[in-house]
Amino acid sequence: MNLEFFVISTLNGVSYGLLLFMLSSGLTLIFSMMGVLNFAHTSFYMLGAYFAYTIAGIIGFWPALLVAPLLVGAMGALFERYSLRRVHKFGHVPELLVTFGLSYLILELVQLVWGRSTVPYGLPEQLQGPLFTLYGTQFPKSRSFVMLVAMLMLLSVWLLLTRTRIGLVIQAALKYPQMVEALGHNVPRVFMLVFGGGCALAGLAGVIGGNTYVTEPAMAASVGSIIFVVVVVGGMGSLAGAFLASLLIGLVQTFAVALDHSLASTLQAMGVMVSEETFGWPLLKLTISQVAPILPYLLLVLILIFRPKGLLGTRED
Repeated sequence: MNLEFFVISTLNGVSYGLLLFMLSSGLTLIFSMMGVLNFAHTSFYMLGAYFAYTIAGIIGFWPALLVAPLLVGAMGALFERYSLRRVHKFGHVPELLVTFGLSYLILELVQLVWGRSTVPYGLPEQLQGPLFTLYGTQFPKSRSFVMLVAMLMLLSVWLLLTRTRIGLVIQAALKYPQMVEALGHNVPRVFMLVFGGGCALAGLAGVIGGNTYVTEPAMAASVGSIIFVVVVVGGMGSLAGAFLASLLIGLVQTFAVALDHSLASTLQAMGVMVSEETFGWPLLKLTISQVAPILPYLLLVLILIFRPKGLLGTRED
């Protein structure tokens, strides 16, 4: 493993992991504050990309970077106010079902408005090209921009929750809603803002993820399962756990995809004779890159077996 491979793979893994964190952070905030597992969360990610594509075509990418997440957040807040709040009193299953239904509704609307094929949502001129070149391998500006935005978002959310009055109200409303309401705060409005804010974070991830990767109707489904893996592995409701799990999964998948070694070749390099007659040969000849897609789910199973609360989870329910 040479230096070029290690550095570029690490940077690619970190950039992908930070994009996963941008997605999972909103879902984690919503669950930690409200106890709601939002199945439509990646649909708001998709809306962020499509809104940014349309807005960028009118007023440019940089205004779209601000406007699109705000629109997605407003839609999330309206959904919480007029739909989710009405079923909240009936328990978790109706909440799951209504968000599950919303994900399909958003998918159908996206296909009606923008079509079923990929849209040409490209990078702005300032983010095109490589940031640097290492031994002939280029690291693109777009991925470094994803890393920058994700770190700024993490810092902003942390400061909001720990250093502002509204952050203290949000955290207090989580554990002592009756006391917070008795002090004159509108707890349902706080929850509406939290839900809208979590959706806005997903929209922001869509704005920068849509042109870095691809914008199409299948983009929500492609990251949907992996986001829930991140949230569970990190610990339900733990923002720090989501950050750690995102980086871990991003690095594991990136390095695994780049490695074209199998267990059979490794054993042969160690002097162990294996052939097609060896027991389990079909499994032994699978390369690491071939099994890369299942590694996060394997990690999920191991976490649920040995540490059900996740890496940094504290929430009981």
